[in-house]
Order: sequence, then structure tokens, then C-alpha cells
Amino acid sequence: MKIVVTGASGNVGTALLRALSGAGHDVVGVARRRPDTTAAPYSTARWVQQDIGANDAWPRLTEIFDGAGAVVHLAWAIHPRADDPAMLRTNMAGSANVLRAAADAGVPHIVCASSVAAYTPAGRWDEVDEEWPCGGLAESAYSAGKAAFESRLDEFCRDHPGIGVARIRPCGVVQPDAAAEFSGWLLSPLAPPLPLGDKWLPVPLWPGLRMQVVHSDDVAQAIRAILDRRATGAFNLAGEPVLGSRDLAALAGGFRIPVPLRLLTGLAWPSWRLGLQPLHPSWLRLADRASLVDTRRAREELGWRPRHDAVTTIKELLAAIRAGRRGDSGPLDPPRDRIRLGRPSHQDQSTG
Repeated sequence: MKIVVTGASGNVGTALLRALSGAGHDVVGVARRRPDTTAAPYSTARWVQQDIGANDAWPRLTEIFDGAGAVVHLAWAIHPRADDPAMLRTNMAGSANVLRAAADAGVPHIVCASSVAAYTPAGRWDEVDEEWPCGGLAESAYSAGKAAFESRLDEFCRDHPGIGVARIRPCGVVQPDAAAEFSGWLLSPLAPPLPLGDKWLPVPLWPGLRMQVVHSDDVAQAIRAILDRRATGAFNLAGEPVLGSRDLAALAGGFRIPVPLRLLTGLAWPSWRLGLQPLHPSWLRLADRASLVDTRRAREELGWRPRHDAVTTIKELLAAIRAGRRGDSGPLDPPRDRIRLGRPSHQDQSTG
């Protein structure tokens, strides 16, 4: 069938193109910036360059979606640079354009990428299922945006009961091809190359940190199973095991320095504001408060089993960052940031 994928050149979109390759589908990739269409897996799709948040997006997307058996909506501004389109424009207006166009084009099945960040924070070590409320974290624009998107999807399902809607709620999604993207999100241009694997590498992390990660290819396999089964509803996606701060420091090859979260966020705010490093402090708060998730529904209803464990997934990502690996699309081969003192390199993630 014809499958249209928004955000097809991003982290999950790239993995989904790999997963759909050879399945006989007519895959149409929609992206704000066209990737290198001579490189795999981008060479397996037809491409349309379209900003989903642009003024002409709704009628244009309606044309693109015409005749599609499914639309997979992955486009989302997660941690955009200061000169990228505004987050609300892409995430809220853009997603509204996608949903309206899909309804107008008569698309029977829509798969949307949400996040575990949409959940109301639960107990630190509690694993929540898909029935847990999606209230988000008020201090995080990313979390609040995903929670608002969940509410919009609920409204869409009520207004269009004849359209099957599925939503995935993955934890942190990583792969080696996204190494440059994550480097740009996490590391200061002033930082020297990471001495990953050096036993003397100090890793400042707060006690009580716990994290779930999932490989992008495993998320893509879940989406393919949803498409194959015409599944609807929500599906949590996460790899095993849950990683703590000691685990993360050991994976980096160094040793953990216990630093209170309050101190880390206090240092992150002025350094982000001055443009010295890209990580807004709300990301640290979200990492501390994000709910852990139970994945039984995906396993039972989709037959989904992650092929990559969390330890190997993080090791592969860190090795790719150390090697300076870059992808073949705009999101996976971002421009190298330079310091502009007094100007944050990335957009504000607070919700004030």
C-alpha cells in the first residue's frame, strides 16, 4: 500500500524506511529538508519536501496523502536550534495540519509518535501502562507538548471514529546513525572530543537517576507491526534493563561523580542562556521525572520483542559519537554549532 511518513529523514523515520524496505509498499517520505536520496535507506522512498507547519501545509498534505493506506506521523521538533522554525509552529500547528489533511484525504489508518514524556510523572520506580494519565511535566515544553498532542489525538478519535489511530509512546530512542544529532543536543562546542572508555573520565550524574532507552530499529519494527495488523490504540516501547546513574557512567567508561540535580540544573541554566552549551535545564528535570513504562501490550498485541538491549544500544551510540559518525539527512547530519556568546544555540524548553 501507499504509506506516507512525515519526518521520514529523522531518527525514527530513517529506521522505519529500513524496516519497510523490500516489503513492497509505496513509501512517500515528507521532510522539511530533502535527504541524500542516493543513500540507503532514503533511496527506497519517493520524497516530497514540505514543512508541515507552513501556511500551505494543509492543502499540500491533503494532496500528498491522497490514496494512502496509512500515514505515519513522526515529524516533531524535539530540541530545535535557535534558527529553526518555532517548536509550537511545527509540533502543534504542524500536527494539526497532518491530522486534518489525513481526514480530508480519507486515510483509513494513522500512526502517531507520542512519548513516555506525555505521562504524568509516576513513582520513581513504578512502571506505568498505557492507561496512565497523560498530564505531562509542567516544567518541560517537550513533555507538555506531547501531553497536548495526546489530548488532540483523543479529540480526533472522537470526531473521526471511522479512522483507525495508533500512537506509540517510546522512551529515549537512539541509534548510531543519530550520533551527530545527539552530540549537537548534549555537548558544548567548547568541549574536547569525549575520552569515552577512559577509566578516569568523570561523569557527573545525580543519585536516583533511572533511564529507559530503546533502539530506533526496534521502534521501527513496532510501527511496521502496527501497520501490518492495522492496530489501534497506544503502545509503550522500551528496551531492557532500566539503567541507573552508575550504569550510565560505567558505559561511558568512567566513574560517576554524585552531583545533586538542583546543582546541575542551576549550572545548566546560565550556561544555556549564554550559549556555552545546548542543553536546557528542563531536559534534566524531565530525565529525572519521566515515568518508566510497562511494554506488555506491545509484546502481547503486536508480538513485539526488542532485538537490542539497553546496554548494547547505549554502547553503540557512544562509540558512534566518539568516532564522529554522521548521517545522510539534515536531522542526522546537523550543522556544527559555534559559540555566539549571549545567544542560546537551541530554543527555550521552558513552558513559562
